[in-house]
Amino acid sequence: MTVVQMVKQEAPPAAMCAPPPPYPRPDGRDQYTISEVAELTGLSAHTLRWYERIGLMPHVDRSNTGQRRFRNRDLDWLAFVGKLRLTGMPVADMVTYAEMVKAGERTFAQRKALLEATRVDVVARIAELQDTLTVLDHKISTYAGAEPAPERTGA
Repeated sequence: MTVVQMVKQEAPPAAMCAPPPPYPRPDGRDQYTISEVAELTGLSAHTLRWYERIGLMPHVDRSNTGQRRFRNRDLDWLAFVGKLRLTGMPVADMVTYAEMVKAGERTFAQRKALLEATRVDVVARIAELQDTLTVLDHKISTYAGAEPAPERTGA
């Protein structure tokens, strides 16, 4: 299959996507501290605060004492942001995407375009990695069929 063919493929139906993981707390009682979210996501508290400061997590609730209170929807968002990070999307683009989400449905087309452009980049990276894997596999098979040369001892 060529890269062009892969780019034109439709996204998998929602039924094929993995279900979200079960949450520790049900909706309505789903308040998590920053340390709990750090433990659940593997992100540091510093990173979570930074995400909020730059606008990547604009919807974090606060308690009456000002402490961050994350919800299941925030865990979903952080999982999505993690996937965007894996694509290599620049943080600035992730923030732009978050701002578009916050702006509502009128940004639907722009969000879709940004994700489609990211998908094209990911497909290109996959093709590049597949080519690299082919080279490695060839080199490994070369070594598999070769006998090691006798060691020279200098004596």
